[in-house]
Amino acid sequence: MSLALDIEQADHLTRYRGALDVILRTQTKDGAIPWYDDGPWDPWNHSECLMALMAMGEHAAAEAGFAFLRASQAPDGSWLGEFGNAVPMADRLHMARVRGPTAKDTNFAGYPAVAVWRRWRRGGDLRLLRRDWPMVRAAIDFVIAQQSPFGDISWCAEVHGTLIDDSLLAGNACLVMSIACAEEIAEAVGAPRPDWRRSRARLARAVKRLPERFDRQGVDRSTFAMDWYYPVLAGVFHEATADARIDARRSEFVRATLGCHCVIGEPWVTVAESCELAMALHRIGRRDEARRLLALQHQQRDLDGAYWMGFQYAEEIPWPQEKPSWTQAAVILAADVLQQPV
Repeated sequence: MSLALDIEQADHLTRYRGALDVILRTQTKDGAIPWYDDGPWDPWNHSECLMALMAMGEHAAAEAGFAFLRASQAPDGSWLGEFGNAVPMADRLHMARVRGPTAKDTNFAGYPAVAVWRRWRRGGDLRLLRRDWPMVRAAIDFVIAQQSPFGDISWCAEVHGTLIDDSLLAGNACLVMSIACAEEIAEAVGAPRPDWRRSRARLARAVKRLPERFDRQGVDRSTFAMDWYYPVLAGVFHEATADARIDARRSEFVRATLGCHCVIGEPWVTVAESCELAMALHRIGRRDEARRLLALQHQQRDLDGAYWMGFQYAEEIPWPQEKPSWTQAAVILAADVLQQPV
């Protein structure tokens, strides 16, 4: 590595040290990374934090997190993840320190493959890839077992094939990316899975062409930012189609001086969604726009260098007054992708 790159990496570590410290402090002795101390845990946000740890050079902590994933995976390839968005508020500003309801969420289960793939692409050890291959193989097989004949994937195993079955657009888009990463892992370890490729193609087609397969239970999620940008972030839409998708609703979701709304109609912008949108913009070549959006998020950095979950601009306060591990991870990953100085 050149001296210039050494200096750039050192600056990166210093710049986001406060965000990193939250993740390291939140990680438990067994390697799990919950949302916050005594909070919910799920494999998606855990994996996001592992990728942030690797980006910041904390490989021992990341490996402890991979070990936890291997140890906690169920025999069917799933993980029992908790839903932090269902955790009640303890008061007007803070989330309760209670466990969330659990399910075998398919998007949760697929995402560790992205973390394993990212470690490999960052110059990882083939021995580590082979060690984690059985975990990835079981997880993706579990995910694809929940696929419908139309190509969409049920949001969790508990509803698959029942009268309350449903598929979520953002989750299915993310699974396109997760399965693609798993395919690359399979090729690297000499165990190609063409059946996964076929399933991914059917899934991508459903995301692009079968809107009726999503939100079948009558819940309108079109106001959620993730449904808007995740098909672009995950690479389902490309080039002009991706640009058109972003431009069609950008004015609804993005507040120019703050960032991305989590949900249209609420005076609330969130750091993680803003960082993910920045990465989606970067992916389709809109790099200046991505950098500006990431730079806006530094307004939500507290004195300790960590980032608030979001900002309620009608009251002009951080809300909720929490600094989740995955929010810190989203900032670090966006900065890593964009190499954006503060």
